[in-house]
Amino acid sequence: MLSTMMKQIQRPTILGSYPPEDVTFLLKDLSEFNLEIGTEDREEAIQNGRHYSEMLPIEYKPSNEYIQLFHKLLRDNARQVASAVATVAELIFREHGSITVLASLARAGTPIGILIKRYLKMVHSVDLPHYSISIIRGKGIDENALIYMLQQHPDHEIQFVDGWTGKGAIRQVLIKSVLEFNQQYKTSLSHDLAVLADPGECVNTFGTRKDFVIPSSCLNSTVSGLLSRTVIRNDLIENHEFHGVKFYKDWGKDDLSQLFVETICAYFYSVTEESSRLALGYLECPDQRSDTWKGTKDLQAIQKEFNIRDINLIKPGVGETTRVLLRRVPWKIIVNDKENTDLKHILVLARERGVEIVVNTKLAYACCGIIKPLHDE
Repeated sequence: MLSTMMKQIQRPTILGSYPPEDVTFLLKDLSEFNLEIGTEDREEAIQNGRHYSEMLPIEYKPSNEYIQLFHKLLRDNARQVASAVATVAELIFREHGSITVLASLARAGTPIGILIKRYLKMVHSVDLPHYSISIIRGKGIDENALIYMLQQHPDHEIQFVDGWTGKGAIRQVLIKSVLEFNQQYKTSLSHDLAVLADPGECVNTFGTRKDFVIPSSCLNSTVSGLLSRTVIRNDLIENHEFHGVKFYKDWGKDDLSQLFVETICAYFYSVTEESSRLALGYLECPDQRSDTWKGTKDLQAIQKEFNIRDINLIKPGVGETTRVLLRRVPWKIIVNDKENTDLKHILVLARERGVEIVVNTKLAYACCGIIKPLHDE
């Protein structure tokens, strides 16, 4: 297998604000380049056919009210997040053991991968290697990152990690990318994706299928090691290099990445017993872990109701709706219950941006964001 992978790959460099022992970023530093485009211009470019990975949104500067709400959500939901982390970590450890590489999908997956790594080290005294790699809808996974991990850990299995699922678009990209990689390099990688929340039932390894707020979804770089989302451009990245990313060092005083991780870690020992039981239950009853993709019907109904041609403009789930409000041009936000405490930050962001809130009590997700169509629908 490795004989087909003697390609010389870029060596990792130190990136981000996390301690190096938490994660190794298999990403190229593009901090010297001006890649940011205003939200309206970027949205128009995307809807006119330019790929979103060729440019970056301007980082959202949170209001004081929003930052205070983030801290409250973190306090209120820390134990629930810790429980989901512990459940996922127990599933990974019990199925694959200590010869596992954690491969977080940058950037939302990175803090989750760190938490899984920390949990297994604290509770099981196992220190798994952890990398953060890029995967991009419409482009695929970073093959150089996969090759590098296989070169460094030839006897390990790779477990992909992300924060949550929406309609499962990245899961579909992962499946396609891994199958193509396996065929090309004669490998047998699994495309299993581990997430904390899987409300659309798109994966088999999850902490919960409840659509709840994971506080790391509420911010951008300042809760993800001060890194941007990933970039892929042929004029900036050579054949042997990883996908690109920007390191926002100047945001250091606003960085909450370590606070998020440490706050969740403080609950690990208190949730170990219940999460272990839950993981064992999933392992004993595989049917509970089936990927039914049930959220698809909701999306099709929304697409028909609002006459939206491109289903990619519909972003279901708390995490994806937050992203719509932080870095896209939102049109409407659909919620199933305005009193749901997991949606407080959604309502604040919607108010700040003047976005209409629509209530649909039959919605399977807690909420759904719709990006404004810039052409006649």
